[in-house]
Amino acid sequence: MELTRNFTLSELIKSDTAIRKGINNNPNAEQIEKLKVLCEKILQPVRDHFGRVKVTSGFRSPELCAAIGSSVNSQHARAEAADFEVVGVDNCELADWIHRELEWDQLILEFYTPGEPNSGWIHCSYTEGMPRKSFLHAFKEEGKTKYKPIMGKAKDLFV
Repeated sequence: MELTRNFTLSELIKSDTAIRKGINNNPNAEQIEKLKVLCEKILQPVRDHFGRVKVTSGFRSPELCAAIGSSVNSQHARAEAADFEVVGVDNCELADWIHRELEWDQLILEFYTPGEPNSGWIHCSYTEGMPRKSFLHAFKEEGKTKYKPIMGKAKDLFV
């Protein structure tokens, strides 16, 4: 099923863990509509501007969230978020472009290392109504994931 001209439902629900563990990762009709909006508002504009987008995680059923140690209340489980990158584009640059050009709810530059342009990935969510406009950098410190708010441009964090 095509969600937008460059994104399909199958790529937004693909999960090696779900396949390996026999977990049903099929969204319902309401969740499919939310995935379509996510593609229209976030993924397709990124694709139109930068080229091929590699989605590493889209929809996750609550059972899949539990299997990978994610929250069952994750925006992935509500079909409102995707993790992705654009091969050959610095993830910090990508985050700053999304921040500046698109409407989004939460934008996280996850596990990015300065000087390693393809390190980490982007987590971006879209919700109808009142977006939180939460722009964060996720990083590991003493083995735990921490989040730091980004004020302004992501690249300014690493100067």
